[in-house]
Formats: sequence, C-alpha cells, structure tokens
Amino acid sequence: MQFVLLGFSDLTNLQEFLFGIFFMIYMIILIGNSLIIILTRLDPALQKPMYFFLANFSFLEICYVSVILPRMLANLWTQDRNITLLECATQMCFFLVLAAAECFLLAVMAYDRYVAICNPLHYPLVMKQKTCVQLAVGSWIIGMPIQIGETAQIFSLNFCDSSKINHFFCDIPPIMKLACGDTSLHEMVVYVVAMVIAAVPFMWILASYSKIISTILKLPTASGRDKTFSTCSSHLLVVVLFFGSATITYFRPKSYHSSGSDKLLSLFYTIVTPMFNPMIYSLRNKDVITALRKLFLKK
Repeated sequence: MQFVLLGFSDLTNLQEFLFGIFFMIYMIILIGNSLIIILTRLDPALQKPMYFFLANFSFLEICYVSVILPRMLANLWTQDRNITLLECATQMCFFLVLAAAECFLLAVMAYDRYVAICNPLHYPLVMKQKTCVQLAVGSWIIGMPIQIGETAQIFSLNFCDSSKINHFFCDIPPIMKLACGDTSLHEMVVYVVAMVIAAVPFMWILASYSKIISTILKLPTASGRDKTFSTCSSHLLVVVLFFGSATITYFRPKSYHSSGSDKLLSLFYTIVTPMFNPMIYSLRNKDVITALRKLFLKK
C-alpha cells in the first residue's frame, strides 16, 4: 500500500520558494546545533552537567528534524509525494521516539537546574558524570517501547480507499483520519500515551521550576536573582515553545483538527522551535557567548 503526502501541494506557485526556505532552515538547524555540540566538547568552561545535557539536546534536535525535513525537501524538489506504508510507519516511529526523548531530556535538564539552584552544595555529588550519562541515556530509550507499540497499533488500523495524507509528514492525526470504522479506542490510547510521554515530564518541569523560582525570589540581591534566573530562562523558554505547540496538537479532540491548523502547529514544534533553540541557548547564555568569541576570535 502507498500513501501520498500532500504537504504544501496546494501552493503550486510556491514550491521552489518553499524548498529554498526549508533548505535554509535545515542548514541553520544543522549548523547551529552542531556548533553547540562542538563548543561543549572543546571549551573547558563548558565541561559541566548543564552543557553535557545541552549537547545531547542539540544532537537530539538534529536527529528529530532530520526525520522530517529531508523527505519534505525531496517532495518539494521532485514533486514525487508517494510514500510506502513501511516508510510512513518508520518515519512516524522515529519521530515519536525522538519526540518522547525530547520530552524526557527537557525534564532532566529542569532537574539539573533544580539541583544546581536549590541544592548547590549537593550539586557535585548528585550530578556526577556517571549519573548524567545514565539520565541522558534513559531519556533517549525510555519512550522507545511505548512509541514503537503505538506506531504498530496505529498502522494495524484498516485504511479507507483514500490514501492522501493532508500533511507534510506521517503524523498521528492525519493518519488517523484515513482509518475506516470506529477509532475511538485508538484515540484513547493516543491520549494515554501523550499523558505519559508529555504530561508527566511537563508536570515534573513545572514542579522543578516552582521550586527554582521560589528559591530565586529568596535571594537577597537583585543582581543575584538576575544572574541565577538567566541560567535557566533559556531552558524555560524552549519548554514553553515545544510543549505549548505539541500539547495543542495532540490533546485536541479529533473534531477540532483541521489540515491547515495541524500543518501550522506541526511546523512550529518540528521545524521552527529547533531552528530557534541554538539562538535561544547561545544569545541568552554568557558562557556560550564567551565560548563562541574564543572559538571565532582566537588567532
């Protein structure tokens, strides 16, 4: 069986323009996140747990976007929008696994900031190198069985005669629209999985930041509060961007889904947010700015 990824085929006069825009975005994502990985490896000042997790996050962003953008670029360039059922299932599976990893890694990064700010004396003991590696590896693999099972469950559905996916990649909402018969049970499974994969880490992040903000407000000087908050404001902004757009997409009832809004929201959390993440972390972090200057200005 073959599907057809309609993508942005309705914008017939803008195909080359869209290819150029998305190609530039992909290059920005690759270069920006690769630069962060290189900086955290080379600069001695960035040999800290916070930047170890940031390097993991940057590598995850590269993988996450590479599941979607190369295929989209190929579709725009060749105008061949066919995708086999196996290719579609593989794309969805990798996307869901990496999205789950991103949720858990953001929660781990929030925990790192919580320990650093709320329990600074215990920070070197709690966030040892071995512990950091275990937390990072756990973030990558913890969602794998669940998301592989969810992908298998979705593609076990019976699909109707229509094979046109009104989206730019194989995401859950547009695939579910092609299914025949009652899909309410499958929708319920999607909601439960979303609660486990997204809501639980998000609640952990909220709990961590409530403690962090409470601790920051107790600091005696305004400069101390500003300096401490600047170390976690970048992460908090990324959390809001990623979880905000993803939550609207996956927690809306099926009746509220439309192809236009789904594409727009998906563009936001799959492409736009990863493009801005390196800028957010570099422009709002003095250590990263200093490392960038040393890298580009050294003789």
